[in-house]
Amino acid sequence: MTSHGADAAGSADALLTVLELLAGQAPAARFEELLDEARLAGLSGEELDRLERAVKLADQVRSGREDDARREAGLAALADTARDLTFSYDLDSLLRVVTRRARRLLGLDMAFVTLRGQHGSCYVHTTEGARAGLDTGTGRPAGPRLAPGLKIAEGYGLGGAVQLHGEPVWTADYLADERFAPSGSLDAGVHAPAFDEAAEAAVRAEDLHAIMAAPLRSGDTVIGALYGADRRVRHHTSEELALLAALADLAALAVEKAGLLDRTRAEVSELERDSSRVRTSLTRMRHVSEAHSRIMNLVLAGGDLGNVAKAAGDALDATVLIRDQGGRALAGGDIPGLDEEAVAKASLDAHARRRPVLADDDTWVAPVIAGSEDLGGLVIRAASGLTGEDERLLELAAQSVAFLLLMRRSTAVAEGPVRDELLDDLIADPPHAPQQLAQRARRLGVDLRKPHVLVLARPEGGEQGRAVVWASSYAYRLSGLKTVQGGCIVLLLPGIDASAAAKAVAAELSPLLGHPVSVAAAGPATSPDGIGRMHQEAGRCLDAMSALGGTGSAASVSDLGFLGMLLSDDHDVEGFVEGAIGPVLDYDAERFTDLTRTLEAYFASGGSPTNAAEALHVHPNTVSRRLERIGELLGPEWQKPGQVLEVQLALRLQRTREVLSRGRAGTDTP
Repeated sequence: MTSHGADAAGSADALLTVLELLAGQAPAARFEELLDEARLAGLSGEELDRLERAVKLADQVRSGREDDARREAGLAALADTARDLTFSYDLDSLLRVVTRRARRLLGLDMAFVTLRGQHGSCYVHTTEGARAGLDTGTGRPAGPRLAPGLKIAEGYGLGGAVQLHGEPVWTADYLADERFAPSGSLDAGVHAPAFDEAAEAAVRAEDLHAIMAAPLRSGDTVIGALYGADRRVRHHTSEELALLAALADLAALAVEKAGLLDRTRAEVSELERDSSRVRTSLTRMRHVSEAHSRIMNLVLAGGDLGNVAKAAGDALDATVLIRDQGGRALAGGDIPGLDEEAVAKASLDAHARRRPVLADDDTWVAPVIAGSEDLGGLVIRAASGLTGEDERLLELAAQSVAFLLLMRRSTAVAEGPVRDELLDDLIADPPHAPQQLAQRARRLGVDLRKPHVLVLARPEGGEQGRAVVWASSYAYRLSGLKTVQGGCIVLLLPGIDASAAAKAVAAELSPLLGHPVSVAAAGPATSPDGIGRMHQEAGRCLDAMSALGGTGSAASVSDLGFLGMLLSDDHDVEGFVEGAIGPVLDYDAERFTDLTRTLEAYFASGGSPTNAAEALHVHPNTVSRRLERIGELLGPEWQKPGQVLEVQLALRLQRTREVLSRGRAGTDTP
């Protein structure tokens, strides 16, 4: 074989070797070794050029394969990233997936995401590969230099360029690139990047050089940027930029997904809260309805105001007090520490607005109204406040109370003639058969075997009609009787305190009529045959009050002192004496003292302790000490004119009774 034939054969073998190396995906160094071996073997000239061209073509094929492999890996990574983003991560987790993939696929030292805030500035949200530094003060790790939360001024650096153009931007050496210096320009004066000292310091602290950034788009709006950075100078290819841009698009989808999830969760939470509020409202409405039904059943069943107040208080978890239009308590619990001035103001507002009004921190006032008529009000002390449903229940309770008061008034008016006739017969002279009267009273719900007092009320001027209507309701409310005789309202009421009954009638009737009412009372009596006597005594008491200038006042027979004794039919001398000087008489009887005789001597001497001491043959100091003791027994006002007169009269009556008693004893002696 000739030399030329040998070269041709060697060249063919070398070309075959190139194909074998290419098929075996040998590294680039192996192709260089093949060229070196061919040169050593004496291959030269055209054959060597052919072999070098074959190696060059093989290198291009190999590079294309590597590019294809990288593209396939990138597409696979994008697919994996897209699949990962379908999982239910929160925004932090989703962006961490994107930055981690970007760093691994592009061989980056660091990747991070910035998002736009509400006022245009950006902030670092997620970082991957940040360098931890040392705090110069403590020597401890100070955390990443480009840390989440770092604010970046609007228009700064690559992020500003991305925001402006909406396209990926890169630089091989950011710190040396004049385009991003404070005086630089990306578009010949179109864009002058802002300078952010804190962000610049962070870039230097991380020692970053090559940086590329791709926009995160939401529609036509750039909402942030995905950054890839190296701590060395590096030139990025278009394929690398395209891959970063694709990852940025996935990051934008992650942001939108997270935002959608957050909005959905917020809407679901709001729906749950709405549902809870609706359920709570339905529960409260059901509670209001049931409570109102219980209260109305009490009213329709003939329950009294006390039962209604208790039922309303239980439903509202509060203390309920029912008052009439004059502010007097009709029923309900006691409310300690009540600010009456605040309640009075709130009551006016409540009646004007026709709804409950808050008087102070925990006290409410609800108006009791029938049409335009003021029937009173409810005062409520709620420990835990009232909800809207509670206020509605309070209004319904007030309506129930108004309904009950109107029912009572209607019943009183309907039964009025029969009840009036009964009282007329009870006070008639001569009296009717007591047993028959007692039976008639029981049929009307009045037990005459229990103590009753009789009250006479005489309106001093004005029309009598309103007073009569009020008296019917008042008597029915207190389970008593009422009639009208001689221009006076006659009331037979349960009780033992005639004086208190007279004052209560005057206190309620006078403000209602707007002019004075003279009220007299007598009693008590515990049988039908004593009612006529009480009526006569109350009449004489009323006449005496008028004669004494007491028109418009309220008093009982017992309030008139010795005049009451004279006006009463039984002339209870013993009761009068006991009431005036009973404590002194008892003190003398128990301790064998002479306080009674000292009183007599004191009055006989014109109120002079010295003269009284001479009459008693004791020292004046002794008389003074006895008078002090008498003051302790009879009260500090015993020497005032009104009580002095009664004390003197009682002393005379007691002395007369003793004389008569001794005379009767002498007559009985054999």
